[in-house]
Amino acid sequence: MKAVLLEESAAAWFAAVRAGDFASAHRVSDAILAEHRTQGACYSVPRHEQWIWDGTLLEGKRVLVRCYHGLGDTIMFARFLPQLARIANEVIVWAQPALIPLLETLEAPIAFLPLHEGTPDLDYDADVELMELLHALRVTLDTPPARVPYFHLSAPDDRIRGSIGLLAQAGDWDARRSVPPDLLAELAVDRCAYSFQLGSPIPNAIDASTSDILELASRLQTMELVVTADTMLAHLAGALAVPTWTLLAYEADWRWMVDRSDSPWYPTMRLFRQSTPGDWPGVIQAVRTALRQ
Repeated sequence: MKAVLLEESAAAWFAAVRAGDFASAHRVSDAILAEHRTQGACYSVPRHEQWIWDGTLLEGKRVLVRCYHGLGDTIMFARFLPQLARIANEVIVWAQPALIPLLETLEAPIAFLPLHEGTPDLDYDADVELMELLHALRVTLDTPPARVPYFHLSAPDDRIRGSIGLLAQAGDWDARRSVPPDLLAELAVDRCAYSFQLGSPIPNAIDASTSDILELASRLQTMELVVTADTMLAHLAGALAVPTWTLLAYEADWRWMVDRSDSPWYPTMRLFRQSTPGDWPGVIQAVRTALRQ
């Protein structure tokens, strides 16, 4: 019975955030949190499914922030860390090692430790999973938590005139988000196109890929436009205030909401959505039309 109620609550939460009604989403989260308190620890489930925050107020505390989701999630929700640092006594972030050089460019007094299996070897007053800050800080779309860019790299090189950065492959865990590379290659014809895809580059594009996140960020800053599947690159480009067009599957993730071609998270981003499941040719045609305009 409890599992059914939690499932219904999760569905209500997704419906609220997709509608942009974060006040209602927080009320649902309050109810879920109350139920979690009765269940105790949740270490038997995968990390990305674990709940960490127990409702403890974070003001004036030594707070441990755990980054248990994907790289794109960490990049997106890192915007909340300076806000947390303003109210907490100390903030320590247990983050994916590949992201720490980027996270260290946030303008806030934050300590970073590399995430690993096991438990962190430090004392703290309260801990929270990074994505739980949406609830813990009571974020709403009426109070944007950070302007872009919120990562502060060294001064970027001049943008390459006429440049377009491309990425088709999303994470393996949701193949629906990936765009057929041959379709995206159509955008590279007669343009100064760069492929940011690891492995096989986008046809007709110069290979600009790198696994070094900080170097990737620097290269993105030289692009006049980035066109990408819904993956980490979209969050990184958006967080850096690079003009970004993100291509979304029909059932897009909750953060992109519904019936929107813009994103309150990333002011320089434009969203292109499938009108029917699997219709990537229609999305690419819309992008080509927008490029001509």
